Amino acid sequence: MKKNRKGYLIWITGFSGSGKTQIAKKIYPKIKKNYGPTILFNGDDIRKIFNLKGYSYKERFETVMKYCKLAKSITNQNINVIFAVVGMMHSVRSWNKKNIKNYIEIYIKSDLKKIIKKGKKRIYHQNKDNIIGLDIKPEYPKKPHIIINNNFEKNIEKYSLELMSKINKHITK
Repeated sequence: MKKNRKGYLIWITGFSGSGKTQIAKKIYPKIKKNYGPTILFNGDDIRKIFNLKGYSYKERFETVMKYCKLAKSITNQNINVIFAVVGMMHSVRSWNKKNIKNYIEIYIKSDLKKIIKKGKKRIYHQNKDNIIGLDIKPEYPKKPHIIINNNFEKNIEKYSLELMSKINKHITK
C-alpha cells in the first residue's frame, strides 16, 4: 500500500441475484493482500445492521447514498471498501465518481430472466413491490470501469479471477 493515499472504493453493482456478493467475497482476500486494509459490505447486510426497511425508488436512493457516504469516510482513512449493492441509479454512481478519488465501478451484467429462471433470489418470486428490474426501471451503468458478463455458465471462482485481473490492470494504470 502506498503511503498518503486514499483507499479504493470497489463498487460492485448489478441485479439482485447476479452474483455480486459471491464475487465480492472471493476477491476480498486478494484485494486485502495486494492493496492493504479492506472492508467488505453488501447491501443486504447493511440494511439488516441499520434496520433500513424502505424499498421505493426514493427510499432506495436515500439508503444507497448513506452507503456512499460511509464508503467515502472509510476510504478517506486509507482503507479499501468493496461494496456489493444493487445501486442501479445514475445519480449515485455519479456522486461516487465525483466525490471518491479512487473509485472503481464494476457492473455484473446478467440477464434478469435467467436470474429469475434459475431461482437465484427469492424476492423475484414473493410478489413484492419495488423490485429493480421488475417494477423499478434499472439505470444501467453507462461507463463502468469494468464489466463482468455473468451468464451463469462459469463458476464464481472464474468470474472472480477475471475480475481480479481487471482490477489489477485498472489500479496499476
